[in-house]
Amino acid sequence: QLQLHESGPGLVESFQTLSLNCSALGGPITIYNYYWNWIRQPPGKGLEWMGAKAYSGKTYYSPSLNSPASISRSTSNNQFTLQLYSVTPEDRGVYYCTRGDRPRPKSDFGHNDFEYWGQGTQVTLPT
Repeated sequence: QLQLHESGPGLVESFQTLSLNCSALGGPITIYNYYWNWIRQPPGKGLEWMGAKAYSGKTYYSPSLNSPASISRSTSNNQFTLQLYSVTPEDRGVYYCTRGDRPRPKSDFGHNDFEYWGQGTQVTLPT
């Protein structure tokens, strides 16, 4: 039974770097042919896939992000992280980490396209 858990600051200032962590419990993030994703949902909008870290260590990013992002991992801690640089109010929303079976989702993906989800963590910015 795999469990995912996001953690990080709930509030970040504009133009600063947002750092979020996802801890995996019950299975290694190096398991063959699985991908570890960051997905967010801005207020009043749909799900947005941001990027993924593959079991091999290779990284995949969405080309449509409004702010630069970086995904890294620690295999010893069984964790992977998201860094989002120079954030703006457009980066507000609920952030999820997930596990899927492909490096990039289809454009109209939904919740059922990823077999495991974390509980989500809210990210806010001052207006």
